[in-house]
Amino acid sequence: MRTPAALPHGRAATSHLLRCALPLALLVPCLAWGASPIDATWRTVANNGSLIPSATCAPYVAIPSPSCRVFNSFNQPSVNTSGLVVFRARSKGGGGLGEPQQGVYTRDMGGRNEPIVRIIDRDTAVPQPSNRNTDFQETPAFPRIDANWPTIVTRGIHPPVWQVTNDAGEVVEQVGTNGVYANPFGDLVTGESRLGSVAAFPFFHVPGEPGTAFDIVPGAPAITNHDIIVFKGNYTVGTVSKTGVYYRQLMNAPFPMAGGPSLSPGSGTQPVVLIASSDSYIPGTSIHFGSTAPPSAAEGKVVFLGLDNEEQPTVGGIYLAPIGAPQPALRALVKIGDQVPGERPSAHFTQLGEGLSFDGRMVAFWGAWGAETQPLTLQCPQDGNANLIAYCHQLYPGGHTVQIPVHQGMFVHDVARGRTWAIAKSPNIFSTFLYWNFSGKAPGDSSEEDGELARWRSASFIAVSRLGNRGLAAKGLFHVAFKASTGTLENGAYVNAVDGIYLSSGPVFSLLRAAVITGMPGTVLDPQAVDPATGEALPITTLGIERDGFRGDQLVINASMANEEAGWAGIYLTRMRF
Repeated sequence: MRTPAALPHGRAATSHLLRCALPLALLVPCLAWGASPIDATWRTVANNGSLIPSATCAPYVAIPSPSCRVFNSFNQPSVNTSGLVVFRARSKGGGGLGEPQQGVYTRDMGGRNEPIVRIIDRDTAVPQPSNRNTDFQETPAFPRIDANWPTIVTRGIHPPVWQVTNDAGEVVEQVGTNGVYANPFGDLVTGESRLGSVAAFPFFHVPGEPGTAFDIVPGAPAITNHDIIVFKGNYTVGTVSKTGVYYRQLMNAPFPMAGGPSLSPGSGTQPVVLIASSDSYIPGTSIHFGSTAPPSAAEGKVVFLGLDNEEQPTVGGIYLAPIGAPQPALRALVKIGDQVPGERPSAHFTQLGEGLSFDGRMVAFWGAWGAETQPLTLQCPQDGNANLIAYCHQLYPGGHTVQIPVHQGMFVHDVARGRTWAIAKSPNIFSTFLYWNFSGKAPGDSSEEDGELARWRSASFIAVSRLGNRGLAAKGLFHVAFKASTGTLENGAYVNAVDGIYLSSGPVFSLLRAAVITGMPGTVLDPQAVDPATGEALPITTLGIERDGFRGDQLVINASMANEEAGWAGIYLTRMRF
């Protein structure tokens, strides 16, 4: 089972293969016997030898120790056009070290030997509003960054931050256990918080539902125009669960408090603004949105997936909305039931992926069509949260079988032209672009309060950029990087599976290139990826990329390298040559 979650070093290594740059028809034999690598020089952003910056760790302190450790595993990173990388990572725990260190970090790869910078970890105080001196507990989704600004945005989970008292000074309740956090003005500020039920903070409440707070902001929020956060929010009205997509403009201003000093640093009092919700009709229908997905945003515009039914959609699709007036008119870009580019007229999209990459004009996405499927048996994870692993084994002691669409692919839609292109498809070259992960909240786990109970979720991974050459970008030229697998699916498992990060350009497609694939020597990415006992290069075993991992000519990935005895992992960046 290959998972898109955090990538600690694994154990199993696939056979050694080389990267290739060949026309589509020749890619399969290329993968079989190897070819020349693409011209790319990878630089290490962070790896298992990098010291984790913390409030108490200094370079001269012996490591490992409870307060001074090195990274052990990494989630998929994000990058802006200047080479500022933001990533979520963690250290090892146990063995006398206590709980693992984990958090969100940045490193400026546009400079010379810039240090890794801590943004949030478990020793970081949650910013105002807070009257309980609360520290962060978890950052449960990959962090994102504005394409053209150094502003990062991330979710945060923590104990309650606000204590509500009555006139007698007695504590009535403690609230505020999760939120969205960003740094558009330097200091970390609260962009959205589960404080909408508190009278002092009406700008955090659900639009149209005064006094109602969001239960949780699932997935990864986005950031655009330096100071506008865009997010999915779940909330409850009475006993009815609802969902929607929203934005809020942050201001460099404290939070005013009646009868007391203002709270600083703050993000102003601009209210949350509705884009679409469970009370909105799917354009062109009399059906409300039954589900929405975490959005992407760029250049003052938002794209998101909205469907009538997440599991078996019949209407809905990918929608574009301008940031401006509340509940703006939605423009359908790609819909369930649309013709699949390059396929027979009877081939129509039946599924669309949530993970949209958006650069302001191009939207990259996963889609599937047809009724033909193959069974895949998912096995519970072996690394990560112990409660989550135990819960998975409790539910699926013998594994969990899902149906994988035979016909699926990666696509790019040009908002300006209103046209969609196919980038790559299965089963012609690749076996799948879909990856599965058991994630969510285990019963009794407070780190994901009010989150959904854990379940198997699928995801696809693609990133689009049209900024490598601004003259050509204006004409609609774009570049994409995506994750895909080769191999055959037999008896519920992939045979001879090889994962890779692949590259292509459009709208005229001539080459499909493999940037990195599993089985390659890890020293292609990182000179430290060697077995200390033998000095031999460790093979690459897992790879990751996210929707904000390709900006301008900056491409950033995470990878793990391992054999039976040793392992290594890290975050790696290259500047693409177009």
